[in-house]
Amino acid sequence: MDTKIHVEIYGQQYQIKAGADPEYIQNVARYVDMKMREIASSLPTVDSLKIAVLAALNITDEYFQLKLQNRDVDRELERRTEAMNQILDSI
Repeated sequence: MDTKIHVEIYGQQYQIKAGADPEYIQNVARYVDMKMREIASSLPTVDSLKIAVLAALNITDEYFQLKLQNRDVDRELERRTEAMNQILDSI
């Protein structure tokens, strides 16, 4: 069931229709707002559209970095699992 959730991002009100937990949506919106405000504080003369694009780039970079870390963790887990299997097979 989709719920309408009101959020504020960078001074603008948005009504989000989502099936996710409203608190989760609020947290996501707060994070986007925080990123936009961080960028605006370092580039005060940039318009809000550019700030939104820069925030999207920053958030996407964070996401990609986490995906790479997750991939590395998965590879290490596979390596250790294979090593454990070899040990168990030798017993």
